[in-house]
Amino acid sequence: MSASIFTKIINREIPSEILYEDDRVIAIRDISPQAPLHLLVIPKAEQYANVAELAAGDPELLAAMVATAQRLAEEHADGEFRLIFNTGAGAGQTVFHVHAHVLAGGLQEGTLVGN
Repeated sequence: MSASIFTKIINREIPSEILYEDDRVIAIRDISPQAPLHLLVIPKAEQYANVAELAAGDPELLAAMVATAQRLAEEHADGEFRLIFNTGAGAGQTVFHVHAHVLAGGLQEGTLVGN
C-alpha cells in the first residue's frame, strides 16, 4: 500500500502550511476550505484508517487530536468549532488515514465536508 498524502506531508515529501506539530499529531490548513477556518488534525500513526479504528486502537491519541483541535480553535477562532471525522467513502472520506476537520467561523447549517 502506498503512503497517504498525509504521511507524505508528515514526512515533508509534500509541502503544507503546518500550524501545529508534536510527537503524535500534526495540524495543517485544508487546501480546499469549507469554512473561514478549516484545519486538519492528523495523527502521525498511519495504521488507523478512520476514527472508529483509532478510538478502539489508541483512545489517548484520539483525545490528543481533540485537545489539539480545541487549542487551534482558541488560537485561530473564538474557541467554538465543529469537529468532523468522515468514516468511509459513502460518508465523504477520500483519504484513509484518520484525520479531523476543524471548522469555525461563518458555518452554515447542514454544511458537509469531504475528505
